Amino acid sequence: MNKPFDPTVRAFLDGRIWLRQHTPFSVEIIDEHIDNGFIETLPGVTMKKGMFNQTSYTCTRCENENPQLFTTFHCLRCEGPCTYCRNCLKMGRVSICTELILWKGPETIYPTDHTLAWVGTLTKHQQRASEELYESTMIARPHLIHAVCGSGKTEILFEPIHKLLTAGKRVCIAAPRVDVVLELEPRLRAAFPSTNLEALYGGAEVKVFDAQLILATTHQLYRFRHAFDAIFVDEADAFPYTAEKTLQHAVRKAAKPGAPIHFVTATPSEKLLSTIQKTGAVSTIYRRYHGHPLPRPRYEPLWNYSKQLSKGKLPKALEVWITKRLKKNEPFLVFFHEIELMMKAELAFRQLDDRIRAVHSAHPDRTQHVQDLRSGKLPGLLTTTILERGITIKNVQVAVVGAEQSIFDAGALVQIGGRVGRNVNHPSGDFVLFHNGISYAMDRARREIDRLNSGGEAT
Repeated sequence: MNKPFDPTVRAFLDGRIWLRQHTPFSVEIIDEHIDNGFIETLPGVTMKKGMFNQTSYTCTRCENENPQLFTTFHCLRCEGPCTYCRNCLKMGRVSICTELILWKGPETIYPTDHTLAWVGTLTKHQQRASEELYESTMIARPHLIHAVCGSGKTEILFEPIHKLLTAGKRVCIAAPRVDVVLELEPRLRAAFPSTNLEALYGGAEVKVFDAQLILATTHQLYRFRHAFDAIFVDEADAFPYTAEKTLQHAVRKAAKPGAPIHFVTATPSEKLLSTIQKTGAVSTIYRRYHGHPLPRPRYEPLWNYSKQLSKGKLPKALEVWITKRLKKNEPFLVFFHEIELMMKAELAFRQLDDRIRAVHSAHPDRTQHVQDLRSGKLPGLLTTTILERGITIKNVQVAVVGAEQSIFDAGALVQIGGRVGRNVNHPSGDFVLFHNGISYAMDRARREIDRLNSGGEAT
């Protein structure tokens, strides 16, 4: 392959699987690279006949094979019945008659000169976990960093990532939720100031397509194929990653063959723990980086809270809690189990302070409201479980309204409580579970926190 290629085409496509009609290049340029063997084309969806003449489909991009996630329609392009994949539809429709393209030319050579500008000091537990993680990376062994909320999990990753970058490797940090990506981006840019880094999520403006360090939501990995020398999945137990096998498959597909996939979380599922213990290694940290214990939840009854909040009235105990936070100028998060109830309650909360806002996954101002809480422009936020992880607010106090509801399982409650006391100057705070009856999950969460605070011993 001695013919020249356009380096901007390689920068865009290398490691990606992309809809041909959605590239920023002209048809002529893409055709030329295909003719010269630099780009391979693949059908968007493949079909085959099985037993009893049944037709089965596979999406080439996300590799979905679930028949319930394909739709057949009359296509104007191929003028006949055509089938598309609904699983990755948000990334642009992929159907039988559409073409996907892959870069097959010379691979990108990444720089080896990178600066690690983080000047903090790891605790002995963090240092040990960091060294174990790097050791696993070198032998392509999956690794789990199982560390309590506020233990400094991100900082544990810095040295292994730096060593990979200086070896000319391409690295991805993936997270199931946009909020986690937005929280990590400024920290990673500060830690690796000389590294081309891009954050990929829905609506993000991408400037460097061939970034060596990529921070992405797991959904964005549908668009990658054999791209990364190592992938670190942060908050590996979070929805929707744990619930969608195609997202888990997308992570494996985005890694180069044989490349390690590592996991980072405070609350791993039993399945993840069991899998890693069989196939890889685990580093466990029971203490926060500042040495103070995790906040222990306290229970407070809030009888018939749903009926009162639906009428726009704050239950007395909740009103007292919010008023105390406002008087002490303490930022707060109040978690709800459903959006409708939270939005009805918002007006009642705003009677105490009109700056209080509510956010949820589809809220257009969610990112800005979180930033305003962090900067002190807002006194507090009402939220769904979308903010149960991946957010650090100095001196934040946390309440859960309806802690007995099934959406608040033990893992979710541990994560929610983990928002409290993360700062060395504010290592403690209030974590209250307002309830209409104590659930098993509430007790399990409290026992787990007690276990972690006792150094991992059963309590």
